[in-house]
Amino acid sequence: MSDERRKTNENPKADLRVRTKAFALRVIRLYCSLPKLTEAQVLGKQLLRSGTSVGAQYREAVRARSRAEFVSKIETALQELEETVYWIELLADGGIVRPVSLQNLLREAEELTAIFVRSAKTAKTSRKPTSEK
Repeated sequence: MSDERRKTNENPKADLRVRTKAFALRVIRLYCSLPKLTEAQVLGKQLLRSGTSVGAQYREAVRARSRAEFVSKIETALQELEETVYWIELLADGGIVRPVSLQNLLREAEELTAIFVRSAKTAKTSRKPTSEK
């Protein structure tokens, strides 16, 4: 097992940093592969903005100064993921990119969404530590 993979297995936050960064890089590669048609570039730039924002929002959440700030940043990451899925669907449904080539990226977006939803719910419902009471 590689050192990086071992570290991510031991630290879920590091794993999500790696995953969200890899997600952003995949979005960048998708954007770079798009045809130079106007509609593809317009949709692609929207995808590029939202898809690369997910990891930035997650990193801000990790450094949050309060539970409320953490939840806010995670929920913003969720909004960016939802928007990213929308642009991917438009690229597929518009016939710009073959849907089969987008399946893995969509699956990763869905998995990240599930993780962030659980994180937000946990943060909202977990009891405050004694020091915060």
